[in-house]
Amino acid sequence: MEIKLLKENYNIEKLYQDFASGNITENADYISNESVHIPSDTNFPIYFAKAHNSFEDFKEAIQVLKKSYIDTDRDIHLSRRFWHSFLTLYKRAYIIEKYPEVLESKKNFTNIVLKKFDWENYIYKCVLAAEYIKDRGFDSEAEEVKFMKVIYSNFDLYNYIIKYNVFRNGNFIINFLTAIDEEGLSDKLKKKIKNRSDLGKDERYGRRVIFEMNKNYPIIMAPFLDKVELKKEIHKFLKMYD
Repeated sequence: MEIKLLKENYNIEKLYQDFASGNITENADYISNESVHIPSDTNFPIYFAKAHNSFEDFKEAIQVLKKSYIDTDRDIHLSRRFWHSFLTLYKRAYIIEKYPEVLESKKNFTNIVLKKFDWENYIYKCVLAAEYIKDRGFDSEAEEVKFMKVIYSNFDLYNYIIKYNVFRNGNFIINFLTAIDEEGLSDKLKKKIKNRSDLGKDERYGRRVIFEMNKNYPIIMAPFLDKVELKKEIHKFLKMYD
């Protein structure tokens, strides 16, 4: 399927007005002459906040991305321009049905459809998860879903991990999140750290563990540790804040 691309510096206000009114046409002045080809245009959930906070949607997004999108070049499936073009120009009906609040304001539209393509963007989070799962080669779909649940149960920590380039590594993320799941540390890592005036107001144990791993890299090569060694490092850094 050919996907036409938006211009690099398109007019968001005009794009939103045309999206809301259903008046987007192929010769609109915010559409470029460039295009890319993808093998599938299968719908999948793109937003998991507020009323849309659903593990089933999260799982569906990763499964569809893994099956239908991540075999494209990474220049495509990790491109802000591609996803913004694809969603606004080709997925209007699905988005309005699934996320009707996009028609209420440009703010909602931007937050759900045109969000910056980084660790805060839900498609970005799911694309990385789909890549990690595919590269790992789990033994069964049940094992894949189990890991998706681990990510979903530790979403804040997952977000924090993928902010760091050095930790944006499939083996590390799978081993790290699986380790804290096996050690029963999810609740602990979500908790605020108390009685530490030297830290920020909303410091969490999990974030500090990742902070310490990043600070100690490359002395401690956390991204390349196996699960057993990661468990030792996690407990070591946790003790620093207890």
